[in-house]
Amino acid sequence: MNSIGEACTNMKREYNQCFNSWFVEKFLKGDGSRDPCTDLFKRSQQCVQKAIKEKEIPIEGLELMGHGKEKPESSS
Repeated sequence: MNSIGEACTNMKREYNQCFNSWFVEKFLKGDGSRDPCTDLFKRSQQCVQKAIKEKEIPIEGLELMGHGKEKPESSS
């Protein structure tokens, strides 16, 4: 799937390939070492955020998840 910004598509693919490789080859085999794809994720995320602003896509009230962000606890 392409990214929202054409310039971001290759970064997204590179990150997905890196993450999937790490997940299968390390994480699922019990190696919980640091995800080596964090920098790729951050660059990809910045690119997408820039594209969202350039396309003037409203995202008010939308919480984005990502590396370093904790999932909000549900209040039940």
